[in-house]
Amino acid sequence: MADVMQKRDGSNRSSKARTAADWVLQKAVARIVTRGNLTITTAAGSVLHFGDGTGEPVAVRFADTRAQWIFLIDADGKLGELYMDQRFLMERGTMFDFVSLMLREAQNATHPKIARIIDDLRTRLRIFRLRNLPGRSRQNVAHHYDLDGRLYELFLDEARQYSCAYFEYDEQSLDDAQKAKKEHLAAKLKIAPGNRILDIGCGWGGLALHLASKAEDASVLGITLSTEQLAYAKARRQELAKNGPPPSVDYILQDYRSLGGQFDRIVSVGMFEHVGRASYTAFFEKCAELLDENGVMVLHTIGCSATPGFTTPWLDKYIFPGGYIPALSEIVPEVEKAGLTITDVEVLRLHYAKTLNHWRRRFMQRWDDAARLYDERFCRMWEYYLATAEAAFLYEDLVVFQIQICKRNTALPITRDYLVHAPVGAAP
Repeated sequence: MADVMQKRDGSNRSSKARTAADWVLQKAVARIVTRGNLTITTAAGSVLHFGDGTGEPVAVRFADTRAQWIFLIDADGKLGELYMDQRFLMERGTMFDFVSLMLREAQNATHPKIARIIDDLRTRLRIFRLRNLPGRSRQNVAHHYDLDGRLYELFLDEARQYSCAYFEYDEQSLDDAQKAKKEHLAAKLKIAPGNRILDIGCGWGGLALHLASKAEDASVLGITLSTEQLAYAKARRQELAKNGPPPSVDYILQDYRSLGGQFDRIVSVGMFEHVGRASYTAFFEKCAELLDENGVMVLHTIGCSATPGFTTPWLDKYIFPGGYIPALSEIVPEVEKAGLTITDVEVLRLHYAKTLNHWRRRFMQRWDDAARLYDERFCRMWEYYLATAEAAFLYEDLVVFQIQICKRNTALPITRDYLVHAPVGAAP
């Protein structure tokens, strides 16, 4: 049973309000948390205990009663803001510890009716969200990817791979796992000499450089909507050119919808999440137009292994405006309608959880540096983003899909042996 110790200060009316808030909180959380060791100190000073006392203790506190009610009504949408504004405070453990405990326990619990109603409405309304037309897409990308580049240096690998790494063994380093991801994608593309390769959403350009090195006379065009990423990619290419022939890579600021030409290979990593559900038809129709008749495409995207859902409002507002995580059932029909053929689907489970664990720990170690670039509130926002993402990949239905796509069944070998490559960074 929860240990409830009520403060006696304040008027009778406010005391009743606080008592009601504490009572509802105790009932709601007790339905979810049956294992672990969670302590919540309410705004009224009540100390509530949840779980069976096992595991590392986690303790949190609400700074005001309104924050407590907001958490109860819409934790998905509002907890991040409460933490950013220091109205929800960690007193023992980290935000990752708290979110992990809650998500782990929620797997076996029935969510409160009001939460189920809100979730259902958000899922039903996802298709009516604003379309990511070119102008809006540029704004959405700038919101996240045009942040100060020094921020990303704090936690990404040397090549600034800002997508799920591919961990081939338990103790693989982040840098080696990101190199393994690039090798894995290159193998699936089966790059041949002279191939013209398109990288849609090329980020800071590291994958494009890697793909250009995989076959003689192969060339890569990387397109992005981020001015910061474009500047970095071009500068890195120029730096590499000082020590030898320049890589056969070019980067341009362009929306995929306005691109022309033909390519033997197309790759898109971590970009499809920003396309928006309403634009899937346009995306795959454009890919079909750009892909050579004997071409190969690989789409690497975060996905949902369950039925379609929705983007949490907090993530949409603060981190990835216009973003949406698709279920496989939402992708496959659009590929088929575009006249393309899926030749392979790989589901990467837990790889992104491991990637985010590296990013989160690195970021937390460089907190003061991030605060100098922005401020403490920004750091709490970023911590919440990385912590909740890692926990979601551990305990919810988030995965990564790698979908290989062709126009012709004869474009690739009929067995998967060509995908095998030596682990990166493994002991000989």
